[in-house]
Amino acid sequence: MGIYLKGDNTMNKYSELRQRQQQEFNALPLGFAFSQKQFGEMMEEWGLDPEKDLDKIYRIPGGGYVQKKDADLLRQTTERHSAEMAAAIAEDKTGDDFIYQMFLAELADHEYGYTGDSEDTLDALGYTMEQVQADARLLRGFQRACTTIMGRG
Repeated sequence: MGIYLKGDNTMNKYSELRQRQQQEFNALPLGFAFSQKQFGEMMEEWGLDPEKDLDKIYRIPGGGYVQKKDADLLRQTTERHSAEMAAAIAEDKTGDDFIYQMFLAELADHEYGYTGDSEDTLDALGYTMEQVQADARLLRGFQRACTTIMGRG
């Protein structure tokens, strides 16, 4: 579910992009295992032996695994997603559109309205406060989103 702005019936552009990218990521042939039992089941689903076929998989962050034969697809997808995000940010020349919506969505997701702390939001987006302050567009979008969130009180 995306963030909707007051008086605006359109979904947040950032939320739409993230939702589409998450659906694409979820469709990738990845496996996740958090115990030996789950690992064995995952390997069996892939038609692999959990003891003999370890050379046919890669471990990825978050308890994930990908078969080596699918690693390029994972890499291409994540690189495309990064490029799409960078392009959307670059396209926002003032910080009043995509950048504002990006900060608005992430501040809401990280409960900024309750905590007043933006650190988790910046971490999630891969920014430091110094980076935001050094880019007028990022700073404008960030400040507007903070004001919007706190104004909803």
